[in-house]
Amino acid sequence: MRLAFAGTPEFAAQALDALIKAGHEIVLVMTQPDRPAGRGLKLQPSAVKALALKAQLALIQPQGLRLDGPYGEDARAAQTALAAAAPDAIVVAAYGLILPQWVLSIAPRGCLNIHASLLPRWRGAAPIQRAIEAGDAYSGVSIMQMDAGLDTGDVLLMQSLPIQPSDTSSSLHDKLAVMGAALMVRALSQLPDLQPQKQAPSGVTYAAKIERAEAAIDWSEPADVIERRIRAFNPFPVATTQLADAVLKVWSAQVAPEQSVPDALAPGSVMEVSPAGIKVLTGNGALLLTELQRAGARRMPPPDFLRGCPIERHSRLA
Repeated sequence: MRLAFAGTPEFAAQALDALIKAGHEIVLVMTQPDRPAGRGLKLQPSAVKALALKAQLALIQPQGLRLDGPYGEDARAAQTALAAAAPDAIVVAAYGLILPQWVLSIAPRGCLNIHASLLPRWRGAAPIQRAIEAGDAYSGVSIMQMDAGLDTGDVLLMQSLPIQPSDTSSSLHDKLAVMGAALMVRALSQLPDLQPQKQAPSGVTYAAKIERAEAAIDWSEPADVIERRIRAFNPFPVATTQLADAVLKVWSAQVAPEQSVPDALAPGSVMEVSPAGIKVLTGNGALLLTELQRAGARRMPPPDFLRGCPIERHSRLA
């Protein structure tokens, strides 16, 4: 098929690579404008742009797509480019811009989206993180025929996989990126025979965008809730806690076995310090912190971390 592709991060780049290898003709790639990144805040291309340039594909990077919006000139140029490319369909994966109706209807077969959840659960911006945070047993990928709503379109194909107790957003992302790419290739090969399925009206949840403010650990919450959030926020924004004036990043933790707790200890109190980790009292149970990072240092296992940042028993994390 003649395909246009709209996507930005590594998740999308995997799908674009799979479409190229499957023999589809990629007539145009749309991706977000270059963004500042790294310590020097130099403009960096998206993963999709890097792949498109390597594959010598036609590329546009509109600031916006609303014809009547602040980037109307960019939108009109994108409209002209898409019309000239004349794709049979547009494949969308983690693009980062809402597609207006003119984009949804410009290709005969419309826009097909790779969404990293089992729709209608976790519509929205951060389905991978929210599934881990909520303690879902399964995640997966939905191939959806896009409409004007927020991830409300008919589902063409769906595939699930279990969320492992050790999964972080990073590890689950990598699994779903591979799955999503393969499922889109399969969907395109079967497109005439696929029967679109309306999403169920029940079970709808929304995966709100992850905010940095969510990173701070609330030690009054149960240990299992905090542990899931630590995995959900790895690698962004990374869970944090405060020891005196120092902000510490917590990359991994385990729910500690049950034990008696002195009545005088409050949530956030350090119960034990050992090579295995730093055991902290929570609102229900204890959590063993197993990988930490202080400002200006790398992430470390407890023995290395404690050499540079001693933590005393019964000290308090906030």
